Amino acid sequence: MSVSAFPDHTLESAPAAARSAMSAVAAKQGHLPAAVARLAASPELLNGFLRMSALFESTTLDPLSREVLIMTMATRNSCHICVAMHTAKLTALGAEPGLIAALRSGDPLPDERLEAVREFTLAVIATSGGVDDTALGSFLAHGYTSRNALEVVLGIGAYTMSTLANRMTGAPLDPQLKEFA
Repeated sequence: MSVSAFPDHTLESAPAAARSAMSAVAAKQGHLPAAVARLAASPELLNGFLRMSALFESTTLDPLSREVLIMTMATRNSCHICVAMHTAKLTALGAEPGLIAALRSGDPLPDERLEAVREFTLAVIATSGGVDDTALGSFLAHGYTSRNALEVVLGIGAYTMSTLANRMTGAPLDPQLKEFA
């Protein structure tokens, strides 16, 4: 499908049901990201992703563990926008450059606990949730809980939606993220 099928909506051109979310994102980020402008073609997808993302941010997983999951999804699904955006977020969180580099390349992480999140995320995807006792046990042995295991499923759902939609729409990278590309 042609990228022209996904216009860069403005608040004026977007479907009415997308405008509130677009305004909120623009106010929070200081600009309207191209990805949001294109996702606005489906208010249901845009609003659904923003709600799921907010729910994921409210989980008991710590911020770095959440970002490891997101970057694992972003690199696995080749979402250039997500990789740049979450490289910026990891940088803001003070993540070590080696951790960021490993996440971007899909290599094992230098931090064993965060590597457990990356491995568990990939295991959940590979088995469609049917992880074996070894995979779950390894995740739990690194201080995570059964609640966290289910929160990983939430994160996978949210960022499957985002990465696939961003790839489909072909949204360009915003200038604010160029240094993190």
